Formats: sequence, C-alpha cells, structure tokens
Amino acid sequence: MNKKIWFYFIFFAALLGIFYGMVFKDYDFDAAPLAVINPAVPAFSFTNQDGVVITQKNTDDKVYVAEYFFTTCKGICPKMNANMRRVYDAYKDNNEFLIISHTCMPEMDSVPIMKAHEQKMINSTLQKDEDGVYTFSKTIVEQNKKNSNWHFVTGSKDSLYKMARVGYMIDNQKPDSAQNIANQFIHTQFFALVDRYRRVRGIYDGLKEDEVQKLLHDIKSLLKEKVDHTRFMSGFSSSPT
Repeated sequence: MNKKIWFYFIFFAALLGIFYGMVFKDYDFDAAPLAVINPAVPAFSFTNQDGVVITQKNTDDKVYVAEYFFTTCKGICPKMNANMRRVYDAYKDNNEFLIISHTCMPEMDSVPIMKAHEQKMINSTLQKDEDGVYTFSKTIVEQNKKNSNWHFVTGSKDSLYKMARVGYMIDNQKPDSAQNIANQFIHTQFFALVDRYRRVRGIYDGLKEDEVQKLLHDIKSLLKEKVDHTRFMSGFSSSPT
C-alpha cells in the first residue's frame, strides 16, 4: 500500500514538474528582480511627432520608458533629454523597446514642433562635459535618421497628466481638486520603466548618473523576461516573486 502511495506521489510530482516546465520555459526568473510599482498602466491614446496615433497596443510585448518634458524648457529638460538620448542610443536597434516622451505643455507643443524636437534629439551630437554631464551640441550633424522606437507625444492635457500621475506615478504633486486642469503644471525629472505587460517596474531620477546607469541595466534585465502569457491559466498571476 505504501509503495502504491509513493508511486502516485512520484507520478503526480513528475507531471507537475513537466507542467511548470512548459509554463515557465521561456521565463528567466533571475533576469529582473524588480518589484511591481503599478500593476496596470491604464489605456492611452496620444499623437506622436509623425501625426500617428500611439496607444497601449503599440507597447504590447515591449519594454518602454516614459518621461515628461516640454520643448521650450531651459531648466531640467536639456539634461534629462541628453540622458534619455543615451538610453535611446543603447537600445535604438532593439524592436522590443520603446521610449515615449510626453509633453507637459500640449497647448504649445504641436505635432510639427514635436517633430522638430525629435530631429534635434536624434540628430545632434551628444557630448560629455568635464563635469560628467551629457549635453547636445548646437549643430545638427545629420537629418532624417531612422527612428522607429522613440515617440514624442502630445494630446489632451488632462489625459497626459492623468497618465503621469495614475499610470506612471512620476508626479508626486497632488493638485488642488478644484484647480482647473488648464492651470496645472507637471515638471518632473523622473523616468518610468514599464515591462511587457504594462506594469511599472522602476522609477528613476533622470538627472542623476547612478540612476541612469541603473535604468540602462534594468532595461536589459526586463528585455530578458520572456513570458508567453497565453500559457498562463485564467487567474494565474504573472507578478514576479
């Protein structure tokens, strides 16, 4: 009797092992031990620098970084943009990676203005100053480089701000609920890293070198997370442990 029990135990243990092996065969558990900060980035619809509507569908099965800026910013944005260009340069040839740069001044940053800004961002020469800060040269050395994974988006102000606060969680300033959206202003140096399943997995200070280095490392780690979500049973959680 005991032998029969042990036989069934071993048999079902083997079946369970095969099942989990099939479910997780494409998953690298050690690739990205990053906590989930927001488990569900909401749906969105914005227009990029080419006049193309960008939605959450464009991020399906992709890792992406989100930021907020405005094109006339003379304060923190130039340094943030230079650091984001470093991220772009590191992963521009990876079709599983995106950058979404949102304007926080849609009343000023029209599609043509965002297009001109894109050309500056991807065509200018990036240089490192003596103090270690990255900046852009004033001369655009090349025109019309191919860019398929850096979107500069605009849209309605309330939708853009809602994404920053509720989606990416990179604006910690709580506006007066009675304040009109037209009078609100987001100016944040933080970048949000989103995984293939629209979960925020990291928030980074885009002005700090150690944080930028960590972002570059964490992107690489998230790109190694390959989970076929069709393998998961209904109700099975894919949250990292």
